Formats: sequence, C-alpha cells, structure tokens
Amino acid sequence: MSENFELKAQVRERVGKGAARALRREEMIPAVIYGDKKPPIPIAIPFKETFRQLHKGGFLTTLANIEVDGETIQTIPRDFQLDPIRDYLVHVDFLRVGKGSRITVEIPVQIINEEESPGLKRGGVVNYVRYTVEVECPFDNIPDAIVCDVTGLDINDSLHISAVPLPDGVEPTIRDRDFTVVTIASSAGQQEELAEAAAEAEAEALEEGLLPEGEEGEGEEGEDGEEAKEE
Repeated sequence: MSENFELKAQVRERVGKGAARALRREEMIPAVIYGDKKPPIPIAIPFKETFRQLHKGGFLTTLANIEVDGETIQTIPRDFQLDPIRDYLVHVDFLRVGKGSRITVEIPVQIINEEESPGLKRGGVVNYVRYTVEVECPFDNIPDAIVCDVTGLDINDSLHISAVPLPDGVEPTIRDRDFTVVTIASSAGQQEELAEAAAEAEAEALEEGLLPEGEEGEGEEGEDGEEAKEE
C-alpha cells in the first residue's frame, strides 16, 4: 500500500464558479470531504502539493490525512476533475474512512517472472485481458498491484483470478465466475507464419492427391448449384 500523504485545508465559506476562480488565483483548489454518515465539508486545498501527489501515481488508492480547523480527517481520494484543455486540476472528492471501513477500488495488474514463462521465451506476448481488477478491501490494506506470476505459462495458457494470491481481506467484486486476468498469446508474426504454413501444407496435399478437391472448405457447391454431398 502506498504511503499516506497529508494536506492542510481550510473550510470554504463560498461555493460556485466565482469562488473557485478566486481560490485558484490563490493557488488553492476546491474539494469536498463526504461520507461516514456525516455532513459534507467543502474545503480548499493547496494546488501544487495536491497536483504533485496526483502525478506520483496511485492517487485514488492512497490515504490522505486532511487537517481542517485543527482536526485531522482520514480520507481517500475518490474522484478528481481536470480542466479539459490545460490538464489543470480543478476539483477533488475525498471519502471519509474510519475503523472497519471497506472500500471498492481499481487495482493495476502487474506481471512478474516473465523470464520463467516458456511461452514468452518462444516469442509469445502477454495479453492483458484486464489492466485493472476491481476489489473490495479494508481502507488500510489497499494492495499496490494485482501481482500475476506467469511462471510456467505457455502460449495459449491463461491465468485466472483464482490463481492470483490476494492479501487478507481483499476480494474481487466479481464473484460469480473465475475470470481471466492475463493470457500468453502468440505474436502477430507467429500467427502469420502458422497461417502460411497451413496454406502451404494444404496446397501440397492437394497436389499430391492426399486431400480430395472440394474438401478444403465446408459447404462447397457442386456444378448444379446444390451443396456437395458425401456419397
């Protein structure tokens, strides 16, 4: 789990576009703390520090301790908005968390032991069926990654979620099926080579009379326009 970060905030007395513009001139941005069956608190937080945390990565899976009027509130970022033109952070939503709280988060998939995969050694490639996995977990035990060990996987092999070890208390939100996370696929070059080899083998078989003409495809039509039937 990523290390917590801290922010000092001030309560916003005014809301709206005008108030937000005034905050940005002071290098602050509007935000809100909500949840835990308590009234929401509109706050203003420092832009530079928050933007730096955002670009560290894992922003939505890292706990944030926010000091407001001398009280420290434990939260986790749940959403943020960027200016569509300037990529400028304009708003953040924080969810209060407390003892026993469980949250739903998207965790990135990480591949390990690629050098131990026979399929990758033979030129295969990792096919990410899911780049992230949504899990439910304790707020203070958020995994940094869903670690997928591809040791022993050959081309066309798959790794399902049941084969991926998860920390205690962490469960995928999809529970009705054993879904695939990654597979080892043949590369595009390998697929082309296999198709060419199959076409050449079929052509040679036809020339040598090993494959009767008309049987290379199903549903061939005879000269009278009717489907060819076996005698």
